[in-house]
Amino acid sequence: MTSSISASWTRIEAWLARHTPRTFAALEPPADRSAIAVAEQAIGQPFPEPLVESLLRHNGMGHYDLLPPFWSLLDVQNIASAWQTRMKIYGNEPAGAEEGDPDGEYGPWWHAQWIPFAFDGAGDYLIIDQRTSRRRGRIGNADHETGGSFSPHPMWASLPALLDATATALETGEAVDGYLPIAVDEDELDWDF
Repeated sequence: MTSSISASWTRIEAWLARHTPRTFAALEPPADRSAIAVAEQAIGQPFPEPLVESLLRHNGMGHYDLLPPFWSLLDVQNIASAWQTRMKIYGNEPAGAEEGDPDGEYGPWWHAQWIPFAFDGAGDYLIIDQRTSRRRGRIGNADHETGGSFSPHPMWASLPALLDATATALETGEAVDGYLPIAVDEDELDWDF
């Protein structure tokens, strides 16, 4: 059973505060609902409820690894900005460009119904796939070179599953999907793989 967003955040925060205080301190305060509404208007679609719940807990962070193996959370403004930038680039794709199977392992380079929520600092994003399919809400990697991909590992099934798996890996010290949490210099979270 996957924990709620709030319960997972409580577990993550407790571990970070104890073991990696620099990463804990990088977590931003909650987003304002009005800022979320502005970002939703900018991208022309509502954020999925788990993302809203997470943003109301922490509106992103600096460039610190939080989600395995090297993902940092975007704030509301950068979610909209990343989506708009990708749309400007993707808008140059020819009509009828390959969109991929919405339930498949691979997707197009970008899709208008993908909502970025984490970044790696190298131009790639973790996205929540909002396309209509049986796997709606799953997490994917929008790589700036190779396009979208979706792991079958259960931790990538949804944002609640990802946060729950992250919290569990932190608490147990055991690898999840091949990623092992480590405390660097006893103050910053990193993931070994």
